[in-house]
Amino acid sequence: MSQTYKATGINLKGMPMGESDRLLTVLTFEFGLIRAIAPGARKAKSSLGGRSGLFVVNELLVVKGRSLDKIIQAQTIKSYPKLSQHLLKLTASQYLAELALCQALSNGSQSDLYDLLLLHLDRLEASSLNLTLPHLIQGTFHLLALAGIAPQVQHCCRTGKAIAPNFQDPQWQIQFNIASGGLVSQEKEPQAFQVKESGGSYQVRNLAKKSPQTQAFSLNASQLWTLQHLAGPELPKLEQGTENLWPSLEHLLRAYAQYHFDRPIRAATLMEPCLANLPKDP
Repeated sequence: MSQTYKATGINLKGMPMGESDRLLTVLTFEFGLIRAIAPGARKAKSSLGGRSGLFVVNELLVVKGRSLDKIIQAQTIKSYPKLSQHLLKLTASQYLAELALCQALSNGSQSDLYDLLLLHLDRLEASSLNLTLPHLIQGTFHLLALAGIAPQVQHCCRTGKAIAPNFQDPQWQIQFNIASGGLVSQEKEPQAFQVKESGGSYQVRNLAKKSPQTQAFSLNASQLWTLQHLAGPELPKLEQGTENLWPSLEHLLRAYAQYHFDRPIRAATLMEPCLANLPKDP
């Protein structure tokens, strides 16, 4: 990378720096993740003001610095104005951005990650509010797949046996274990225990109770069928009356992503109040 370079990137994070600058974290097509200063971006008449906004895609001219690069020119080629018009869409977009940041690398092309993130932001931008959560869930699954850690939802993680949902039995369920990486066909999971010395005696602690994210989820046939079809290019079409399974799948994939990336998804904390206030379809 020369002292001055060109890149096409989308702003994923921004924070004030100094009196009038802004520090941007940008996912670029050519060089992966870069952190660069947008000088004077917080000034009222700055040409970089609007171009430094969240989810704005720019063609950038950047000067390489010792620790931080500096943007000297930006030309906007795409933005997502509808994402900021409703809190649910905004938090869903930030959710996907956090997942992208978990796997983004620096000093190397991130074209696949860049294209996939923009694809799902396009879908969130164009979708109705009631489809925001399904699009978020499919975007989450696709990003996990790109990172190489998608959950195993077709076979048992332990036996390799193919698992198909049984719609004939209304009580049918299968276990999904986060630590194991997906479906497990055993009805009961072995519990993990730790023996700890305390005051000369020994206490036995159930680690599963201390780490709920490692416990198994129970999935019914509709939930499993939906998970098995998230890898496709389009949203799976659910039968009428089964749409309420989306929140449970978001909780499952959120816990899975947080466990395997070993960090919280901060935007997820705003999801539930947003969903509670979501208007119903007429």
